[in-house]
Amino acid sequence: MASPTSHSSDDQQADSPAALLAEESIALDVAAADWREAVDEAGRLLVAAGVADDDYTAAMRRLVEEHGPYIVVAPGFALAHARPTAGVARTGLSWVRLAEPVPFGHGSHDPVGLVVGLAADDDVAHTRAMARLARLLADPRRRAELEAADSPRRLRELLLAAEQPESRHEQPATPAAASADPAAEEAAEESAQGSDAAARTTDQHLILTVCGNGLGTSLFLKNTLEQVLETWRWAPFVTVEATDTISARGRTSEATAILTSGEIAKTLGAVDVPVRVVENFTSTAELDAALRDLYDV
Repeated sequence: MASPTSHSSDDQQADSPAALLAEESIALDVAAADWREAVDEAGRLLVAAGVADDDYTAAMRRLVEEHGPYIVVAPGFALAHARPTAGVARTGLSWVRLAEPVPFGHGSHDPVGLVVGLAADDDVAHTRAMARLARLLADPRRRAELEAADSPRRLRELLLAAEQPESRHEQPATPAAASADPAAEEAAEESAQGSDAAARTTDQHLILTVCGNGLGTSLFLKNTLEQVLETWRWAPFVTVEATDTISARGRTSEATAILTSGEIAKTLGAVDVPVRVVENFTSTAELDAALRDLYDV
């Protein structure tokens, strides 16, 4: 491999989005005047479900005020979250579909019509749920079905159905096909041609995906990047870790590269490793392009 260039029921799995999202934590067609009210509604639902307290809602809002709209990780979608605190009773999600989308100040993904709130009581319990949610929202068909749900119950039914693609009637999707992104599929086929040469290398690289606290949006980015690495057959040679800005600064000597949002890249400032800004954290095509740029493929 070349070096980068300088350019909630008992039978549900606890790591699935549906298991972390109760019906009472879903609100559809909510009126919000601005992004603050949208984030506050996501927090209110977490509070109502006993997942977190009001201080956690304030922390979610404060992170956006400090770092900008980095929680807007895909067109029309924001993942509101903060660090684990004493105010989080257990890991859980909330789901807010807005009656009218509102701007968060993101250059390419505004306006936002869907806000998912995340509260995590540790650094690891929710990681697989975030990976599964990222794949669902990256699939245009699945996302359209979720956004068209006419009730909280119907939304959870769709989540449950989507979490079991290999059961009964469907075959499991390949990483590239899971995104339903034709450009990514074409790029994946092209990348795979060089995979045998990559497999012969003994290099082990570390790529950091970075957000404000390392627990939410960075996991979306990590999951999508890992899908591309699997397709390239580079997964054995590249480790991907989700982390926060402070930890990322302290680990630049270990890292091969950093992938993050434009807002967080500004917060990081100058570091001695290549930094690539990603707009859509659920796009395998964009992550494929970022890897090609890093490794001059």
